Formats: sequence, C-alpha cells, structure tokens
Amino acid sequence: VQLQASGGGLVQAGGSLRLSCATSGRASSDDVMGWFRQAPGREREFVAGIRYSASRQWYEDSVKGRFTISRDNAKNTVYLQMNGLKSEDTAFYYCASGAVASMWPVDYDYWGEGTLVTVSS
Repeated sequence: VQLQASGGGLVQAGGSLRLSCATSGRASSDDVMGWFRQAPGREREFVAGIRYSASRQWYEDSVKGRFTISRDNAKNTVYLQMNGLKSEDTAFYYCASGAVASMWPVDYDYWGEGTLVTVSS
C-alpha cells in the first residue's frame, strides 16, 4: 500500500483547504483511512478517519464541525476538507491506512509523506 498526500499550503485564519491522499493497493476489504497531523515539538495526533465503505467517519473533537473526511474509491483517493482553519491547525498532515477504526497511530500500518498546512493569524 502506497499513500501520497497533497494539497497543503499557506492560508489565512478562517480560510479553507482540501487535502488529498492518493492510494495504491488496499490493506483489507474494508480498510480504514485516517488523517493525522504533527506540529513542531508535538506528538502526532489523530484528525479524522473513514472506512472503505464510508459507512462511518470519526473525528478528533477540535475539528468536529470544521473538517470533513470523504473518499472516492473509484479514484482511490481520500480527502480532508478543512474549513474555518485556525492557527492551531498548523502542522504536517499525514494520511494513513489500517484495518482498525482507531484514533491511535500505532493501529495504522501504512503512512504517506506529510503535507504542510500553515495557517496565518
């Protein structure tokens, strides 16, 4: 499984960005895709997750109502729409694939390179 995240950039507070994660291969028949982020000096933290069937999505509390995770299985791509961005959302964002609907990085087996999101206040 290979993952490639893109779409990061510089945006003003209150603005929007859409991240994409192109995938090749699948870990399981109902794999889970997750977005994580890591700011300088901080641990990697969960942002959002979605099952292959898209039957379930889950979010970290601070992004609920602002971020939306979705996937287009025909395009093998997972998206993270980020609205109402805040300076504290500044971080490298990573997509990951696993088999368990989890918020813990250890439960994800495959990781892409990060894409940097910078929110200016």
